[in-house]
Amino acid sequence: MLCFFLGHRDAPDGVRPALVQAVERSITQHGVTEFVVGHYGSFDRMASSVVRAAKVVHPTIKLTLLLPYYTNHLANVGEGYDGFFYPEGQEAIPKRAAIVRANRYMIDHCDFLIMYARHIGSNTREFMDYAERKFQRTGKPQIINLAD
Repeated sequence: MLCFFLGHRDAPDGVRPALVQAVERSITQHGVTEFVVGHYGSFDRMASSVVRAAKVVHPTIKLTLLLPYYTNHLANVGEGYDGFFYPEGQEAIPKRAAIVRANRYMIDHCDFLIMYARHIGSNTREFMDYAERKFQRTGKPQIINLAD
């Protein structure tokens, strides 16, 4: 089972306790074994650190870094990750649209989505609406919005 994180780049640190609980529940109650996260803001950094801490208790889970842009430095993606993921066909996407396309790809392919979507009219909120419509059609992904 795959979980993707998506949230505002200015998410407050006060979200951390709810994020810790959501990650633990996703592992113990829903069987999530892989977490995918970007690296473009405080929510992504927080999610990465929470999953790294969870790996101490659950050493079989994996943390994967989502790369929306091609880089020649793939070997230097950062410590604490088990690998990286670069969506197929992403190299043909203009840089200004790469993050949007990578996030949509992950929503289309994940089982769980842990979000922090508070700002109405933001890209994050639009992704949440997209994920909710997809859930209504397919039953996936299960969405947890920590802003609720």
